[in-house]
Amino acid sequence: MSSSHFTFSIYFLTFALFLQTIFGDSPLFHICSNSENFTTNDQYEKNLRKLLGNLNYQTPPLGFGLGSVGWYQYQTYGIGLCRGDVATTDCKTCAIIWYDNCLLKYSNKNFLGQIDNENWFSLLNVQNVSDPTIFNQKTRELLSQLATEASLRESTKLYGLAQCTWDLSSNDFFQCLDDAIGQLPSCCDGKEGGRVVGGSWNIRYEIYPFLSS
Repeated sequence: MSSSHFTFSIYFLTFALFLQTIFGDSPLFHICSNSENFTTNDQYEKNLRKLLGNLNYQTPPLGFGLGSVGWYQYQTYGIGLCRGDVATTDCKTCAIIWYDNCLLKYSNKNFLGQIDNENWFSLLNVQNVSDPTIFNQKTRELLSQLATEASLRESTKLYGLAQCTWDLSSNDFFQCLDDAIGQLPSCCDGKEGGRVVGGSWNIRYEIYPFLSS
């Protein structure tokens, strides 16, 4: 089950979850512009192809990449983000689209260094917990701790991940994660697992280990 809240930004923003094969499946969720398109083989497409190639090369070693190619109306901006626990080879496999392991976003508008609160979606584990009040409290405590430490950690009963794109300032980084955590009650209240994925963040909690070893 999923819910979504977004407004279209120009050109393309795409997400997908559940990397099931080495080549990846079709995106589970994506957002594309419905108002404007670029012309095949025009300068924007050439710049976009170059940008995607740069991100595919730049992102896997560190887990994050960003860049811009071109000038004026043909300029394109992009970021690539891989989950902090995945290997470089897995990151490279999906660095051209968002799966469970990674995110790609590009636009002809300069969004670098800005929190994206417009494009996001959520997923939940359909199983209910026996005591939602206590469980919700523990979930928020775990994810808030992750937001403070900006790292991956597990507890004895809850496992969590919290991540924002690296182009954000320190203040925006914490605000980004706080905003994402704030969305959990509306999507995943009392559920055994849930995630909120956006143009600037990726948070998830489960009652089972899901991080790559």
